[in-house]
Amino acid sequence: MRFLVTGTAGFIGFHLARRLLEEGHVVVGFDGLTPYYDVSLKRARHAILERSNQFTAVIGMLEDADALAQAADLAQPDVIIHLAAQAGVRYSLENPKAYVDANLNGSWNVLELARRLKPTHLLLASTSSVYGANTKIPFAENDRTDEPMTLYTATKKSMEVMAHSYAHLFGVPTTAFRFFTVYGPWGRPDMALFKFVAGTLAGQPIDIYGQGQMSRDFTYVDDLVEAVTRLIPVIPCQGQAVGPEGLDSLSAVAPFRIVNIAGGEPVGLLDFVDTVEAAVGRPAIRRMLPMQPGDVPRTYASSALLEALVDYRPATPVSIGVPAFVDWYRGYYGL
Repeated sequence: MRFLVTGTAGFIGFHLARRLLEEGHVVVGFDGLTPYYDVSLKRARHAILERSNQFTAVIGMLEDADALAQAADLAQPDVIIHLAAQAGVRYSLENPKAYVDANLNGSWNVLELARRLKPTHLLLASTSSVYGANTKIPFAENDRTDEPMTLYTATKKSMEVMAHSYAHLFGVPTTAFRFFTVYGPWGRPDMALFKFVAGTLAGQPIDIYGQGQMSRDFTYVDDLVEAVTRLIPVIPCQGQAVGPEGLDSLSAVAPFRIVNIAGGEPVGLLDFVDTVEAAVGRPAIRRMLPMQPGDVPRTYASSALLEALVDYRPATPVSIGVPAFVDWYRGYYGL
């Protein structure tokens, strides 16, 4: 099959594109190589993908509709997977315009592209952050998501809503994923695991927010990629819900579905730090800090819909995933 994947120099996009190439597909990757974090890390990811003659990289910004259209014309995609975004909850407090440009305007460009090209399936990356201030756990796809805590969250929720309208108006089958704290080799330097490992190895303090009284539904990146690839052929079709009533998020008026991707096994932040210390082989210098604006105390996914759709649930424990990241980190930085 032929794929157009946005964000292939990013953490998740790189892993997914590599998997698609291993399966023999043709992938055109679109990425802006933005300096939000170390661009050399992004270039290194693309360099690995470019070892395959089935991969072509197109560099451009999501906001540039012409550049995106050129990538699409090159790809002639059967499937579009939109992973590119301005990421980061905390950075949205500093540079909100970047989120409006990429996550709203850029995502709208992708939707317009899908309207024109009519792929068999459009898949979009959203976030667990859309559950915001929800107190009901575990978070299920049909829960209310009307209380975003940051602009980042608001832009991702807005993307979901725009995508639903396009699915309804133009019949583009669309699945939106809600990712839960994805981690693993080649991860992002702005994420907690990267900072914890870098700081602990360097003997520098690591910042632990919320006094450590938080928990996250950590999802190992290989598990996430497995879930996404299984969902590619599961094309939403209006009127064909799965499971008992109330389980499926399939829209009543559009070929549109939202799916959580996580294992439903939250891990306490202090337990996570313990796992980092064990993998690194030395204690961390813990700097306990209050909760940051926009943070939520816990994330906890229901994986029931994912299991009903593809008979799979992410299950790699942090006791395996964290050491895998530490091994990659040491190798990549020559430690």
